[in-house]
Amino acid sequence: MPIYKKINQDFFKAWSFEMAYILGFLFADGNIICNKRGSWFFSIQITDKDILYKMKTVMGSEHKISRRKKVKCCKSLYRLQIGSKEMCQDLIKLGLTERKSKKMILPSIPKVYFGDFLRGYFDGDGGVWVGYINKNRNKKTFAIMTYFTSGSLIFLNKLKEKLNYLAIRGGFVVKKERGYDLKFSMLDSLKISKIMYNSNSPLFLGRKRAKFDNYIKMRS
Repeated sequence: MPIYKKINQDFFKAWSFEMAYILGFLFADGNIICNKRGSWFFSIQITDKDILYKMKTVMGSEHKISRRKKVKCCKSLYRLQIGSKEMCQDLIKLGLTERKSKKMILPSIPKVYFGDFLRGYFDGDGGVWVGYINKNRNKKTFAIMTYFTSGSLIFLNKLKEKLNYLAIRGGFVVKKERGYDLKFSMLDSLKISKIMYNSNSPLFLGRKRAKFDNYIKMRS
């Protein structure tokens, strides 16, 4: 007999700030699986276990977070896997599919929740760089740059269009060995941080937000 664990089955049926964040994270770093027995699962596997526990809490989940080892890295990986056909069907309606990496598209997100979705995606598959540029000039520049990674060029182009609509005027896509990066320079990065962190939601990766906060503090 299967063991049923408690979870809010309706979590992805209605938009909320926490739902938008977790949906963004799943688009970045999650997957949906239907096994040979017809059982449906969705999962998130990351190195930051604290945010995984927070996501588990807001979904009302009793599922176990398992620990794994990376093959080519010393860091531990933590995975939350939830078996629920109903929740997987809700995620599919929102645009998340099996083997999504190269074909996913940006879902239709209510404006009020876009910042939380963007922050979730950024925490799952984005990054921020802080350092000095123009080091060979008389006056080097203390800069910050932001990027979003995806195997889907369509997704990143639509994300860029959405951000351009929200007054982020720059941004350019770079082809990598595997996938693409959507990159933003200093002024746009600061605008993006305001969009992402204009929320009272407790869901965010502290180490990434700290880079923005420290940069702004050092510039002032």
